[in-house]
Amino acid sequence: MSVAPPGTAVVDGTVERRRVTVRGVVQGVGFRPFLYALATELELTGHVTNTREGVVAEVQGAPSAVARFCAAISTQAPPLARVDSVDHHEVPATGGAGFAIVASRTDGTARTLVPPDTATCADCLTELADPADRRHRHPFINCTHCGPRFTIVTGLPYDRAQTAMADFPMCPDCAREYADPADRRFHAQPVACPHCGPRLRLLAPRPGHGPLPRPVTGKDPIAEARALLSRGAVLAVKGLGGYHLACDATDPAAVALLRRRKARGDKPFAVMARSTADIEHLVRLGPEERLLLTGAVRPIVLLRRRQDADAPDSMTPRLADEVAPGSPDLGVMLPYTPLHHLLLGLPGDSGPGGTRLLVMTSGNVAGEPIVTDDDEALDRLAHLADAWLTHDRRVHVPCDDSVVRVCDGQPLTVRRARGHAPLPLRLPFPVRPALAVGGDLKNTFCLAEGRTAWLSAHIGDMDDLATQQAFERAEQHLESITGVSPEVLAADRHPGYRSGRWASRHAAGRPVVRVQHHHAHVAAVMAEHGLDGGRPVIGVAFDGTGYGDDGAVWGGEFLLADYDSADRFGHLAYVPLPGGDAAVHRPYRMALAHLRAAGIPWSDDLPCVTACPPDERRVLNRQLERGLNCVGTSSMGRLFDAVSSLAGICHRAGYEAQAAIALEAAALSDPDPGGVGYAFAVRPGAPGDDVTVRADPGPVLAAAVDDVRAGAAPALVAARFHRAVAALVHRVCVMARERRGLDTVVLTGGVFANTLLSSACARALRDDRFTVLRPHQVPPNDGGLALGQLLVAARAAGPGTSG
Repeated sequence: MSVAPPGTAVVDGTVERRRVTVRGVVQGVGFRPFLYALATELELTGHVTNTREGVVAEVQGAPSAVARFCAAISTQAPPLARVDSVDHHEVPATGGAGFAIVASRTDGTARTLVPPDTATCADCLTELADPADRRHRHPFINCTHCGPRFTIVTGLPYDRAQTAMADFPMCPDCAREYADPADRRFHAQPVACPHCGPRLRLLAPRPGHGPLPRPVTGKDPIAEARALLSRGAVLAVKGLGGYHLACDATDPAAVALLRRRKARGDKPFAVMARSTADIEHLVRLGPEERLLLTGAVRPIVLLRRRQDADAPDSMTPRLADEVAPGSPDLGVMLPYTPLHHLLLGLPGDSGPGGTRLLVMTSGNVAGEPIVTDDDEALDRLAHLADAWLTHDRRVHVPCDDSVVRVCDGQPLTVRRARGHAPLPLRLPFPVRPALAVGGDLKNTFCLAEGRTAWLSAHIGDMDDLATQQAFERAEQHLESITGVSPEVLAADRHPGYRSGRWASRHAAGRPVVRVQHHHAHVAAVMAEHGLDGGRPVIGVAFDGTGYGDDGAVWGGEFLLADYDSADRFGHLAYVPLPGGDAAVHRPYRMALAHLRAAGIPWSDDLPCVTACPPDERRVLNRQLERGLNCVGTSSMGRLFDAVSSLAGICHRAGYEAQAAIALEAAALSDPDPGGVGYAFAVRPGAPGDDVTVRADPGPVLAAAVDDVRAGAAPALVAARFHRAVAALVHRVCVMARERRGLDTVVLTGGVFANTLLSSACARALRDDRFTVLRPHQVPPNDGGLALGQLLVAARAAGPGTSG
């Protein structure tokens, strides 16, 4: 299809013609209509098209107008576009009239960037609520500036025929808007209306018709869904990247029902609120948090809960305690699709289902990937949902909600998914085409070539077959839309990781570079901050579990690292990890192991001792005496667990890091702000050790035991422990600077998702003239491993080409 305004370029020697190639996020964001309008305004002739390389235009006219056209591409680009490069060169002038958008070219190698899904824009929301608009209350309203992109893309270039919208031919009205240069939907590929689809339907079991859900006919699906929510039902709701499970977040019985059905334990649920006004009485909202909540990405934002979280009046929604029991944070997001806005209610909506807060959690069984297929949703979510609010647009690419928090005024990404994937990251040096497969927890993978890396959306934990299959599909899809054919593979050194086994099975003669877990953590932050590796950093990598080069479980590491190597300068002293995962799920076991290592008897006046059943205590004692199934660990995450149980805060963990999160929550109520902390003993490495220093937590545990026996509040123990860890980080980094002359510190690993600790460490280091680097775009946890793996492997495999 082409659109050409009147006007003819005269070829008389006073005109110039240039071919312009624009690379970046320039398809699916209204870039061709933008160039069309720009060329028309400047009275230029020519054409523009999508290609697998990017957007290519030829413009002809007065040289000054052509120069203005080229200059405006970067400075005036559409809001969702990201221009990485604009290349142009002169070509022979030709005749021709007007400027045209011509059919896309599908030849060549994919090099353009697909945009992420984007929250519904203000213009579309106005139309959604306008009874006079033909898209009034249409659940799939979108335009050039908003709506689905990544989750519906099936191929490149980005045209309707290569998206899930190919199933819905445009009606005459939509086609007219699509072809009108003056319309906001000019060349918007997902354009839709009530006449051409997609279409919404509500499915529910019907008495007397068997167990299979059937369409609820004769009723407005949205109105009936809202009524079901108001009556305490759990709904499976099909979103952009898969299904959610939703219920009324103000209804304790409904939330408890969902928690019980999903076997959720005490793990917090995320909440979707109609507006920030509906949560201001529940959480602390700073300007940075507001910006994240209301922006185009609309992630789940982890917000600190207020101690006085009672609703100020009867018109303000009260959150059920069962939503996030014991959590210091509440995960909140605002509606990002028209369907969400309709479910929560448009201005003026009344009647049943008027809740302004909904639990909105991933539609899956614990440990499995998010459900995207409609038939699978009816099967796999049958024991979880009472009804299904679904539609007939395919979800081609699964994509969970992103999770972000604010630390010291900067975003800290906890889970990178919807709204971010598949936006690329700029690398500090060129690399060969490569694939890094990440870890087994919070898995993501990373593709890269030249100076561009694509970190996948969150995949999940690889211990489930369905997640492994989702990994493989996602990897194939990302290869297809990036055009990267990996020549090198990278994986964690853990011999049992399923991600690493996948890399070995799919190597097909390509080298597989194994990268140490904590080296990858540090390298990821170096890459995000653009460090080229010319000078090592002091890498502080604290997490729960990472395979060490000596076969131990590492996790309290001080590394002197660049991309080529990571020397272990220091670590937390080893203690036995009794029973592996058993110690992770039962923090009291870790507490008893630490007490024994510190020479502190297990007396019944300590909460962690009484939490351990007597029979288990006897077995644990023999296990530690004989070293049975007791691999050594230097994990800082496990030390957090131990102190949490020792202080009487959390003895059993129903979800990852529950004990550590509860310890942080307690420390936030510090009864002695600014007081002293405990202190680690920092000792030289033992003879034969490959490290300079070891941090012995024995004195910390002894002091904590004294406080517990003296009746100190758990909050005081928690706060003094946090201060001890921050002081340890500062002390060891000073030693590294004195001995190696390094002054840049990287703070990374899952423990540094704890903003109280991260802030304290960064403050102490900066006050002592260190440069401190922390992750922002890339998660500090294992969701960021793949980027670090890729850079380390690329350096080991040799240089790439420029690009």
